[in-house]
Amino acid sequence: MASKCGLTLGKYAPLHKGHQFVIETALAEMDEVLVIIYDCPEVTAIPLTVRANWLRKLYPTIQVIEAWDGPTEIGDTPEIKKKHEEYILKALESKRITHFYCSEFYGEHVSLALGAVNRLVDSDRQTFPISGTQVRQNPYAFKDYLHPDIYRDLITNVVFLGAPSTGKTTIASQLAKEYSTVWMPEYGREYWEKHQIERRLSLSQLVEIAKGHLEREETLLLQANQYLFTDTNALTTYQFSLYYHQTVAPELVKFAHQAVSRYDLVFLCEADIPYDNTSDRSGEANRNIFQKQIKNDVILRKIPFFTLYGDLNTRINFVKNVLSHYQKYHNLLDLFLRL
Repeated sequence: MASKCGLTLGKYAPLHKGHQFVIETALAEMDEVLVIIYDCPEVTAIPLTVRANWLRKLYPTIQVIEAWDGPTEIGDTPEIKKKHEEYILKALESKRITHFYCSEFYGEHVSLALGAVNRLVDSDRQTFPISGTQVRQNPYAFKDYLHPDIYRDLITNVVFLGAPSTGKTTIASQLAKEYSTVWMPEYGREYWEKHQIERRLSLSQLVEIAKGHLEREETLLLQANQYLFTDTNALTTYQFSLYYHQTVAPELVKFAHQAVSRYDLVFLCEADIPYDNTSDRSGEANRNIFQKQIKNDVILRKIPFFTLYGDLNTRINFVKNVLSHYQKYHNLLDLFLRL
């Protein structure tokens, strides 16, 4: 029996359950499935690599073809159809396609060009009444149509760094309330209260803090509405390790390195507000030293950051102004220049 090879294509900007239904139908019916995914900066800022990796992660058996130079015109004219057909045939490199899968009008002419069966799937959108345009307009309102891995990548993760008593917790919690979303409390504080012995934690316990913080953060990313406001990260735990032990466990070094590119926006809270001398803190003098160490570490790691000065309202308003200009997956330097 001849092998059956299916092809589908799209922008997947973002990938939603309607797209997945087409791909999964092809996987159920074909011996082999190929997916062409187009670069489309005019439609979405989500990089092609990110969208292609969604496909590879969810469907490891498919062959993903990244169409970096694919045609961008959309329409039902003979010229546009011809351009797409020629590109698809070139991208396939003589690969024999037996079935073409889609839910769009172009199924007819593309399948004809391929000499393949036109396999329309849910063309009337009865199974999944959703479109990419709808999701792009408000992905957070259509969360139920997005796989958790995709939804997570659409959330803007905002982290607040700084020494103890620089307003991080108050700012993160207040912003979460104003933006109707969730925030990530500092897990290290909770852990310290339960496990500290003579105000100290071991190297392995500091690794547990970084790991536990990340696990909770990942859970909250799936619950967030556009933004997750995060109180500290592994860079802070890294500095505490140096403070306690003058060294850092290799696993914590890795967590700190991951933190360099994990967050979309980084705000450094300055130590210019009154010090709140609670029992879990080591004094205002130590706050000033710790603040210098954190700032130095962020600079040495070449992490772009905004500095928050002034009272809490001033800091919160500054963050809100940054968020009003920020667009995920856009060049952060452009944002700095606009502010």
